[in-house]
Amino acid sequence: MGLRYENLDNETRAFMLEEIEMDVAAEVIYLSPNLTQRAQGDWSDFLREAVRSGSDDTLARRLRAARSLNTTTMRRTRSGYTQAKVPHNAAEVMAEGEFNRFYVRGLCRRAMANAIARLEVYRAKSVMQPRPESERLIGLLIDPETVLIDVRASTGVETALGVPPGPGSGITVRIPR
Repeated sequence: MGLRYENLDNETRAFMLEEIEMDVAAEVIYLSPNLTQRAQGDWSDFLREAVRSGSDDTLARRLRAARSLNTTTMRRTRSGYTQAKVPHNAAEVMAEGEFNRFYVRGLCRRAMANAIARLEVYRAKSVMQPRPESERLIGLLIDPETVLIDVRASTGVETALGVPPGPGSGITVRIPR
C-alpha cells in the first residue's frame, strides 16, 4: 500500500505533470536499472498516467502488469560486480519513491504559486521499523523553493536535505494544517 498524499489533488497533479515534462525535455528523467529496456521507453508514460489519475499504487500495478522489471540486476561488491535478483517488491519501492519525488516537486511548486511559505514533513505510511533520520524529519517545516531545487538536482540519488528521504521511508510533505 502506497503513501497517503494529503494534498494530491488536481492543482498538485498539474504541477507534477509539468515537472515530469521538464525532466523528459531535458532528458534527465530517472530510469532505474531494474527497468527492462522496453519499460525504460515507457517509463515517462507510466508516470504521466499515474499522476493524471492515480497514485504510487497505480504506478506499481502498471509496472507489474507490463512486466517492466528485470529479474536480475548487476550489484557492486567489494571485488567488482555480481548478478543479483531484483527484489520482489521492486515495483512498489520504485513507484513509491519516484511518484513521491514528483509529488514533493509538484507540492513545492503549488506552495510557491500560492504564497505558502512552508511545507510540513509527515509520515504518510506506517513502517515497521522507522529510520531514526526519518523520525527526526517529522513535523519539520521546510522552505518549498529550497526543497524544489534540491529534489530537482537529485535525480536518481538521495536528496542533500533528506526530503524526501530514500524509498520505503513513508515520509513526504503537506501544506501545514
